[in-house]
Amino acid sequence: MRESLRAKIITVCDKKIMLKGDKVGLSFYAFFANKNDNPDLLMEAATWWIQVHKLDHFVKAKVIKKMVEKGL
Repeated sequence: MRESLRAKIITVCDKKIMLKGDKVGLSFYAFFANKNDNPDLLMEAATWWIQVHKLDHFVKAKVIKKMVEKGL
């Protein structure tokens, strides 16, 4: 996963945790606007989420953040 996507995921997770608490869940769509303005980046996130890690649709933000920080 490219570094810019990792940074974006960590930033979004931090923001969601700060606003909604430690138990907030999110999907990979949380890292993108409601329009498909970067399909390659969206597919990169989707592939990491669905094909590589076989995650459920919603996962706790703190879990995703830890995974990304560890380089998984």
